[in-house]
Order: sequence, then C-alpha cells, then structure tokens
Amino acid sequence: MKRRFMVLLTVLLLALAGCSSSTSGELDKIVLADAGWDSIRFHNSVAQKILEEGYGYKTEVTAGSTAATLEGFRQGDINVYMEIWTDNVKELYKEMTDAGDIVEVATNFDDNTQGFYVPTYVIEGDEERGIEPLAPDLKTVEDLKKYPEVFPDPEDSGKGRIVGAPTGWAVGETMAAKVETYGLGDTFNYISPGSDSSAVATLVDAYEAGEGWVGYYWSPTWVTAKYDLTLLEEPEYNEEQWNKNFGTAFPPNDVVIAVHKDVPDLAPEIVEFLENYETSNALTEEALNYMNENEASADEAAEWWMKEHEDLWTTWIPEDIAEKVLKSLE
Repeated sequence: MKRRFMVLLTVLLLALAGCSSSTSGELDKIVLADAGWDSIRFHNSVAQKILEEGYGYKTEVTAGSTAATLEGFRQGDINVYMEIWTDNVKELYKEMTDAGDIVEVATNFDDNTQGFYVPTYVIEGDEERGIEPLAPDLKTVEDLKKYPEVFPDPEDSGKGRIVGAPTGWAVGETMAAKVETYGLGDTFNYISPGSDSSAVATLVDAYEAGEGWVGYYWSPTWVTAKYDLTLLEEPEYNEEQWNKNFGTAFPPNDVVIAVHKDVPDLAPEIVEFLENYETSNALTEEALNYMNENEASADEAAEWWMKEHEDLWTTWIPEDIAEKVLKSLE
C-alpha cells in the first residue's frame, strides 16, 4: 500500500512539474500583462514578435485590472510587464521592488502626460467648424468652477460632469481626490466609465458635436494623437502637497518595463533585450494612431511599426536574432 502511494505521489509530482512554466530551470513560455489600454497591448505585441520569432519562446498575455495584473506579476504568474506607470501605483510598486518580487529593467518612455483634458475648441473655438469659444478663460483645473454649464451631466441637469479614469484603474482614486481638492465636487459629478473605450466614446461624441467635455486622459494614445486637446494646468508638482491631497500636477511618471524576480536567472537573454527596449511618447502614438485609422489590431500595428522603425528595434537585440525577426516581417 505504501509503495503504491509513493508511486502515485511521484506521478502526481511529475505531472505538476509538466504544468510548470519552466522546464529544467528555463522558461518555456513568457507571460506578459495586459492591464487594459492600447499602448501596453502594442508594446506587448512588439515584444512578443521579438520573443517568438527571434528567441523562439512561446508567449501568452494575461489581461486584467492594474491591481489584478500586478498581483499576478508579484506571484510569478506574469513574467514581463511592458508598461508600469510607476507614480500611479507608487506605494505598491515600491513595495514590490523593495521586496525583490520584481526587477525594473528599463524605462519604456518618460515624456508622457496625464490629467484633466478638454477639447481645445472649448477654450479657443474653431472657426473652421463654426464653433465659438465655450470657456474662453479656462486655463486651470480650478477654473472649471466657472463653467459647469459648459460640461453638463446628462443625468443631473444641475451639475457638470467630469469623466474620470476607467473603473479598476489605480489613477481613478487620484483623480477623484483631485476633484475634491480643487473644490469641484459642489458643481461637478465625477464618473468612472466602465472601460477606456467607454470614456473615449463620450469624448468622441462631444468632439464631433462641438460640445463641452472634460475628463481624465493621458498620452501616448491614439486619442491625443488624433484630436486637438488641451491639458488643463495644475500647480507645479510638489511632493509634500501631492502626498497630502494630490493638489498638484502629476509627478514625472517613468513608464517602466519590469520582470518577475525569477526571469533574470531563467532567461537572462530576455532581460538583456528588455534592458535595451526604449521608445517615446511620439513613437508609441504613431502605432496607436495607425491602429485607430486602419482598425488594426495591436499585432498588426506592431508589424507595421517595426517595418517603419527597423533602425531602432534592431539595436535592442543581437544581429542574428534581429535577422530572424526581420525575415518573419517579410
């Protein structure tokens, strides 16, 4: 009986080992995080193309909220995170890096912006479209107090509406706190759309109608590439004030690439590749605009972008690896 039990236990352990993401101390599959926005999907697709065609790895993407994907990252269910907006998850990111659960390997881009946006015609008008300025003295977030009627809430005629960050995004709590800090709660309702696409739909509808819209957005996105938007001013970033009530502009936000702690030992060549991965707001927006204008997937945009910027991404990897990837793009 004991012998039979030991045989069964051995079989079970072997089966579990077969289900592991690593074999003989090596990763046989790279899992990347999709936290719900287009730029991370685009960068995932670029990385996947290189990992699969150049290095021969299988890849997979795990989708979820910021909180869920970061927890999966901490636990090792996710190996690579191509876009962590570090200051949006500052405390958690510090906790994870200090504990050694994850390893930051590169800054993907650091020239991004985020905050309260309005269509530029709201302030300046648009002569070509026959739109008069709706809020000519609007310059700062606090100036919104003068113009709640320009941004009416369709479900509450007595107040304006601020479209916040999508439900589940870490920055949503920050934006809600800013609304209160700037004293906008008395005249505006802050809403959290169910998704990025829902938020964009409200903006596009308002933009095409030449109506007022104010809400959270960020760059790089196809939205900020396509539409003429203005970021409302906030007081210059000050760490003490920010920590008190978020009453300043967003801090400089390094958008970093990180790997789970096991990856440097299991796949050092992948870490070396990711250490060289660097883009910019403009380069990323090129791909996002292509996705929108051509109704293209992130994979299709990645292939187009890699053909356009062969001189850039081929410097991230050894020549023999780059040749394999280039062949797959033919």
